[in-house]
Amino acid sequence: MGSRTVGRGGRSLGGGLVVAVAGCLAGALTACGAGGGHGAAKPTASGAGAGASSAVAARGGTIGAPGSACRLPVTFALAKNWKPESTVPDSTGSTSSPGSTGSSGSAAPDDDLAAEIADALLHQGPVTAVCEVDAKPAGHIGFLRVWTGEPGAAGARSVLASFVGAEKGAAHATYRAFTTGGLSGTEVEYRVTSEILEETKTERALAVTTPDGPVVVHLGGLDDEEHRAMLPAYELAKSTLRVTAH
Repeated sequence: MGSRTVGRGGRSLGGGLVVAVAGCLAGALTACGAGGGHGAAKPTASGAGAGASSAVAARGGTIGAPGSACRLPVTFALAKNWKPESTVPDSTGSTSSPGSTGSSGSAAPDDDLAAEIADALLHQGPVTAVCEVDAKPAGHIGFLRVWTGEPGAAGARSVLASFVGAEKGAAHATYRAFTTGGLSGTEVEYRVTSEILEETKTERALAVTTPDGPVVVHLGGLDDEEHRAMLPAYELAKSTLRVTAH
């Protein structure tokens, strides 16, 4: 797969952190979002309010169950050609990154800095990123990400509000309740402004609570066009969301 980049929207949270962080800190943030084409058809979808929905994408695989790419407290279907990858560190402290090779010896200062930045990006509010599903194989620039937290008394709305509140530049959040597969949760649509890029784009997420803790499923995208194009994949995930059988 080559090196992976760090960040939100169209950027991966996986491996290859040193190269990616150096590029991003140098100001090449638009390059950090590159790597996917625009060849796939882009369905039209409304972006007005969290209640706006789009068509459901064609179904591909499923993640969440034991043996899948990401073991999660929930399972849901993936859009065709979307590629999942775990962001949970392995026993060596590295995240999974197919095609990457390890190195021996002490970590360089740049490696330590990259690891610190990556660790910060893997946490948002009360939850931690555990899985990302890459849309590039399907022709889009963006990810569907799954975040999980520790079991507790906080409800889905509270978890989701904390998640959005922890994202810098987030504003104009609109929440609504939803039910699917026996689960009751909360969904949010909001706008995020990047001070560096001087751009504002739409993001959305949903949260549910399970016996194993809260789960947040988030959809970003490089820009509003990509976000709208990926909504069918998000709707598919939401409509097929189920608690993982033990």
